[in-house]
Amino acid sequence: MSTKRSRVLLSWSSGKDSAWALHTLRRQDDVEVVGLLTTLNQEFDRVAMHAVRRSLLEAQARVAGLPLTCVDLPWPCSNEAYESIMGGVVARADEEGIAFMAFGDLFLEDIRSYREERLAGTRIKPLFPLWLKPTAKLARQMIDSGLVAHVTCLDPKVMPKELAGRRYDHEFLHDLPKGIDPCGENGEFHTFVSAGPMFNDSLDVVVGDIEERDGFVFADLLPRLLS
Repeated sequence: MSTKRSRVLLSWSSGKDSAWALHTLRRQDDVEVVGLLTTLNQEFDRVAMHAVRRSLLEAQARVAGLPLTCVDLPWPCSNEAYESIMGGVVARADEEGIAFMAFGDLFLEDIRSYREERLAGTRIKPLFPLWLKPTAKLARQMIDSGLVAHVTCLDPKVMPKELAGRRYDHEFLHDLPKGIDPCGENGEFHTFVSAGPMFNDSLDVVVGDIEERDGFVFADLLPRLLS
């Protein structure tokens, strides 16, 4: 007799950690990921912080075989506005029978506490499938699995600008400056995943323009047909 699995909504950044969280959750018998949730910068129509185009985000959802919920955030977005908008999103998920909201966070206690506080008082529980996994080992595991990702954003105060747009592979890990987390958990860099064991197909992307703005360096990824 099969046991009913708990419905999970996965916070989806388009990057490697959320993609690996999906892969991890799909190997568990007691939960079922039923959708992806992403916030976008309404002004630029791109994934918040990662700066990935909406079209690529939607393509990811297709190859993941999951429905995508996009939450458009104003720019600039105050903390009050953010919490009001996301409060509505959580309330709707609660009404739809979502039991867990999953996140790809690795070790930042303040981020985890914030997520737990935001879900307190709802029937939705936070889920952290990658929590406290050693990031050096996790990075190698993701790469060795066939995951393909590119760096879409980096902080030039701690990393060379030349690493923007680079593929996330063993050579990239070797080239990281000392003290940089291999998964970029401290905000050093962000990625976009185009292939991996969590997808039923791969996406063909190329690196477009690389520019510096708002204190970060961004690499614009494009579907190859649009390049």
